[in-house]
Amino acid sequence: MRDAVTSLIKNYDITGRYLDRDAMDTLKSYFQSGTARIAAAAVINANSPTIVRQAGLQLFEEVPELIRPGGNAYTTRRYSACLRDMDYYLRYASYALVAGDNNVLDERVLQGLRETYNSLCVPIGPTVRGIQIMKEMVKNMVAETGVSDTSFIDEPFDHMTREFSDISV
Repeated sequence: MRDAVTSLIKNYDITGRYLDRDAMDTLKSYFQSGTARIAAAAVINANSPTIVRQAGLQLFEEVPELIRPGGNAYTTRRYSACLRDMDYYLRYASYALVAGDNNVLDERVLQGLRETYNSLCVPIGPTVRGIQIMKEMVKNMVAETGVSDTSFIDEPFDHMTREFSDISV
C-alpha cells in the first residue's frame, strides 16, 4: 500500500528528477492535514457500526424497493451482505484518508469488483448512494470534533463513486 509521500517520491524517482517546488508544496499540504486525517480515521473507527447502520437505514428509506421481495437487499442474508459491503468501503476509505492516497482503494476494493457486481447483478446506483451517505455522515462527525476543513474526506469516497459509476450493469 502506498501513501502520498511514497507515491510522490516514486513518480519523481521514475523520471529521475529532484523534488521541485510542486513536490514540496504537495508534501507540505499532506503533513499539514495529518492531524485532521488521523482525527477522521479515529471518528470512523469509533463510530463505524453506527455509520454503516444509519447509512443503510437512510439508503433503504430512499430506495425501499431494495428491501422488498425481489430487491437486492431482500432476505436477511442479502441485507447483511449489503451492510458488510458498506462497512468494507468505509474501512478502506479510512485507510485512504490516512494515506492521503486512493491507491489502496484501487488495489484492495475496486480491482475485480466490476466483474463481481456485474455477475451478481448488483445495482450500482444504490451502492454509490450508500457511499455518499457515509461520506456525508463522516464529514459531519469530523466537523463536530472541531476540524474546520473536511474537504479531504471527499477524496476516497468520491474516488469510489466515480469508479462505480463507470460500471454498466
